[in-house]
Amino acid sequence: MIKNDRFLRALRREPVDATPVWLMRQAGRYLPEYRETRRKAGSFMAMATNPELACEVTLQPLRRFDLDAAILFSDILTIPDAMGLGLSFAEGEGPRFARPVRTQGDIAKLAVPDMAGSLRYVMDAVSLIRKELDNSVPLIGFSGSPWTLACYMVEGGGSDNFARVKAMALDEPAALHRLLDVVTDAVIAYLSAQRAAGAQALQIFDTWGGMLAPHLYREFSLRYLQRIAQTLERGSGMDKAPLILFGKGNAPYLEELAASGAEGVGVDWTVSLAEARRRTGDRVALQGNLDPATLYASPDAIRGEAKWTMDSFGAGPGHIFNLGHGMSPDMNPDHVKVLVDAVHAFQR
Repeated sequence: MIKNDRFLRALRREPVDATPVWLMRQAGRYLPEYRETRRKAGSFMAMATNPELACEVTLQPLRRFDLDAAILFSDILTIPDAMGLGLSFAEGEGPRFARPVRTQGDIAKLAVPDMAGSLRYVMDAVSLIRKELDNSVPLIGFSGSPWTLACYMVEGGGSDNFARVKAMALDEPAALHRLLDVVTDAVIAYLSAQRAAGAQALQIFDTWGGMLAPHLYREFSLRYLQRIAQTLERGSGMDKAPLILFGKGNAPYLEELAASGAEGVGVDWTVSLAEARRRTGDRVALQGNLDPATLYASPDAIRGEAKWTMDSFGAGPGHIFNLGHGMSPDMNPDHVKVLVDAVHAFQR
């Protein structure tokens, strides 16, 4: 039995004694112990592919803060890396693929990776983290969304305008759908393997869905999120591993995301939780949605914005407090503690 199950209870929309809180990128460069671990490891990928180091980094924020969930330390690009695209990270430049996917021939070469082979290090990390957590809090596994992964795969890395993948959507939609089909199969297999290894909840990061025009979002992002939510086996009852769909800029599509079959929807700070709750009709738990930049403000301002966020959701079950996007490397850990403690204190 999990000692602190607030997070899972909130996802089931059950009463909790305090609003659960975890933070996207809670394990990261804002922590000096993370930076020291990375220095010793030599690179980001050296940490991510080493189960012991991934476990250590996952647990670091839980030693500092009263968080209600741990999230696997990894990267959303592990799937395309395992597909043979040659992932690397240059300091200050972000991810790069040596072999981007640009043609129908490139797409034809792709296959769902072997979860017990090229991605075994992820499952070993999940198993080790579960053991080290000793049922203190739940463990979240995750994946990038098919659309977001396809963006990096086609562009070859990050992009200011995602010109290549948008052009493919318009000029070669059938080819892009073939790419998204195989990536979706991989995401389903990946999340299933994480659940089998011990993940107790699952989140999909649709980081770049919100930069699509509405008709393209529904065709190239939403339909694949819906497919995952409807086909991913998550168990039942108290053993069910709930699924959260998070998307930056997903406010226009809350009704459709709530109807997808997922148990939770994460929202950014561009929509109030009051509006999100009204539009989703309490069909799903809501996760969010403090502007991450709030953590640069004073402790009193952080407490005030945290209270405003919780008041916006209102009374009743089904809220997981989080940021509307991930933390940044130059944030102050002391401010994170102020936020986490404030969330719990306001509820009590």
